[in-house]
Amino acid sequence: MTPAKRAPRPTRRHHHHVYVVELDDRVWNEPRSRKANPDYQLGKPFIYVGMTGLDPDLRFDKHKAGIQANRYVFEYGLRLLPALYAVYNPMPYEAAREMEVELAIGLREVGYGVWQA
Repeated sequence: MTPAKRAPRPTRRHHHHVYVVELDDRVWNEPRSRKANPDYQLGKPFIYVGMTGLDPDLRFDKHKAGIQANRYVFEYGLRLLPALYAVYNPMPYEAAREMEVELAIGLREVGYGVWQA
């Protein structure tokens, strides 16, 4: 009698995401926000850039509910801006970690007011 063979484990699909949340203009009153964005261009949005293993919509809802929330998104978050991130998702964890930083740097360089935790 031969031992039963287990079915091969399915490869884990990439499920991490970067996401961008538009923040209310009032975030500019936060000294830390001003300090983090010395080259902010008037008229550009204020944003938060994050990464998650969840769907970005669910993660945004958790921020707004105060569950593992970034204070800026909890207090000032208005909506997701998928036009700035959807093309990158989904991706492996390490790629999402790197992309979060790269996306924040790139958006800050073109004048956005960026917060990243």
